[in-house]
Amino acid sequence: MKLPQTETTRLDKWLWAARFFKTRTLATNAIELGRVLQNEQRVKPAHTVRSGDILEIHHGEQVWTVTVLLVSETRGPAPLAQTMYEETEASRTARATEAEKRRYFHEPAAAIHGRPTKRDRRRLDSGWG
Repeated sequence: MKLPQTETTRLDKWLWAARFFKTRTLATNAIELGRVLQNEQRVKPAHTVRSGDILEIHHGEQVWTVTVLLVSETRGPAPLAQTMYEETEASRTARATEAEKRRYFHEPAAAIHGRPTKRDRRRLDSGWG
């Protein structure tokens, strides 16, 4: 299977087709919040993407810096979507380093959901936390 290629497309469509975001709405929101930079500049969701553009995508805790290779408006299977871009070596090593840090360091507050109960408060005060 081959993805149909175009010369240019909207940024939000490309991000959705390249499977960085599950929906176009999520891609549009990320662009509007400034979490996606095109050639080191903030752009709008309708801005056009061309082959050779450099995108910096902040999604959750991960940051990708990719070069656009193919432009398509159609969302295809993940293996084909990965051929639409090439991640820079610096981005790849930075993401691997962050993944290693997350593997060894667990945020203590991540396990706490909401206010502690009376029993939880007593355990925290006694040092059994």
